[in-house]
Amino acid sequence: MFSRRPLPCTPVTEPSDQVRRTIRRRMLKTKLGPVSEVRVGGADSEGCKDAAMEQILSRQEASEAVQDCGWRFLLGTLRTSVRVRSLAQAVSLAADTVAVCGDDADRHLRVDVRPDRVVFTLQSLDRAAVTTRDVELARQISATADRSGLLAEPEIGTGALRSVQLLEIAIDALNIAGIRPFWKAVLGYTDEAGAEGPEDPLIDPVGQGPAIWFQQMDRARPQRNRIHFDVCVPHDEAPRRIETALTAGGRLVSATRAPAFWVLADLEGNEACVTTWQGRDG
Repeated sequence: MFSRRPLPCTPVTEPSDQVRRTIRRRMLKTKLGPVSEVRVGGADSEGCKDAAMEQILSRQEASEAVQDCGWRFLLGTLRTSVRVRSLAQAVSLAADTVAVCGDDADRHLRVDVRPDRVVFTLQSLDRAAVTTRDVELARQISATADRSGLLAEPEIGTGALRSVQLLEIAIDALNIAGIRPFWKAVLGYTDEAGAEGPEDPLIDPVGQGPAIWFQQMDRARPQRNRIHFDVCVPHDEAPRRIETALTAGGRLVSATRAPAFWVLADLEGNEACVTTWQGRDG
């Protein structure tokens, strides 16, 4: 059992949106050259052929490839958020982004449009992984937001209510193959692309609910909760999120697998894991 102990979180003075946009624009031009020179998916008949040439990236490669353009790697996806002033502006930005992505939009891009922000998620859906094309699209989307005077960012330390994140629900079980069909049926979920085994995770086919995954138990634990939340945050958001949870009355149960995940619990022992992509390769 680990005692409650604050994690280091150095306060910083955040630059304004205008300053961040200027820095981001310089980074994008340095990485890509002028925006007009960036290849746009679907602009020619070679779009489908390009899909076969996409390379699946490791967690480290995906994270480093988009770190400087306002995106973060979360659970096999790339995600960013763009703050807007109205639903009309959000819809307009979403439309511009779809146009930039071209034919690749349908097989890579998911957009959550709200009156105060647009959240973009990229993944090569037929591979359930991040590829080199997703990175290209992320940079094009950031450039599109910049041209509209907006900023694509993970909202870490900006005063936003929270950073970009993804939620998973984990179910501990002795007989995963025996219980998985029930959860698939009762939630209306389906198999993830390329993961159709009797113990593989389940996903919402319309992309609205959290993924469900199953953790093998070696013995019955009737005294312990068997379902917990996995909150996947950007790796550079994890210390802040953990400290906030501890300050709110939580306790640190285990950090033995950090930085892959930290196990936290509320006052009654109900557990949640703060997870990142780090510490999972090798």
